[in-house]
Amino acid sequence: MPVHFKPRWALPERTATPEGVFRNRRAFLKTAGIAAGAIAAGPAHANIFDRLLGGDNVPTPDVENDPSAGLYPAPRNEAYQVMRPISDENLVTTYNNFYEFGSHKRIFKAAQKLQIRPWTVTIDGMVEKEQTLDIDTLLRKMSLEERVYRHRCVEAWSMVVPWTGFPMADLVALAKPLSGAKYIRTETFMEPDIASGQRQSWYPWPYVEGLTMEEATNPLAFLVTGAYGAPIEEQNGAPLRMALPWKYGFKSAKSLVRFTFTDERPSSFWMDIAGAEYGFWANVNPEVAHARWSQATEQPLGSDERIPTLLYNGYADEVAGLYADKEGERLYY
Repeated sequence: MPVHFKPRWALPERTATPEGVFRNRRAFLKTAGIAAGAIAAGPAHANIFDRLLGGDNVPTPDVENDPSAGLYPAPRNEAYQVMRPISDENLVTTYNNFYEFGSHKRIFKAAQKLQIRPWTVTIDGMVEKEQTLDIDTLLRKMSLEERVYRHRCVEAWSMVVPWTGFPMADLVALAKPLSGAKYIRTETFMEPDIASGQRQSWYPWPYVEGLTMEEATNPLAFLVTGAYGAPIEEQNGAPLRMALPWKYGFKSAKSLVRFTFTDERPSSFWMDIAGAEYGFWANVNPEVAHARWSQATEQPLGSDERIPTLLYNGYADEVAGLYADKEGERLYY
């Protein structure tokens, strides 16, 4: 009979946050224990009190009007375990980078202006046939699953999130790329009328990222449509974002509208802004410092402690082979 070996970074089921804790998250967030934890966290997490107490001005998933709501929760793929407890959903949904809505971390209210229906996704470039699909049509073509992934921001904070979505390899298969395609260029929405950050002309909007075909078809590359057993919220990249857990978080672009298959390496948003600090590969490596800070440790959301950062964010066994022939390139920032 087949013998299945868990990845080196996997942890026994008993060490993960219990299923009911984040499935029944609304009841969980109202408990006294979580409120006490928020108080202990101090001013840094002051904005979470609205969510804990059910404030009227705090966004929540609009599951009643989301056509995809019935797809959640999706079955969890147990091949993807965690090395740490799952992060508090409240922190994950209120502490966000989303420069389209501002350069600070508390953009979750402003991000509610993003209208995620109707939403279309274009697949073009070096493919057999270019196509544009409504997001719900795309979802019906895919089999959704839940994966628990580590996420490491280049700013040295981290989290562990139960994402729902589908392998990026499935989108590549749908696209039917031509044999000469070497890269996928991804592009996010462009709506300066509702996204105040996009009115700032010194940024090269829209947000662009890129991957090699080998990276995009690696089993870890994931296209996210949900989190914590529900459709993903706007501030976290609704209705479609990437999750590339071995790379720094800025590579996991949010609110995607276009996938372009090309034979030219894309220049990304942060490469265009600060190429000396942000490169194409941006793989996590604790031994390679950012130009302005160390990457040796990270601070999990909701914690005052710093923990050691792992090579490729703990996924080296799964992805290191992608870069075996890339000697001399800037692989880690």
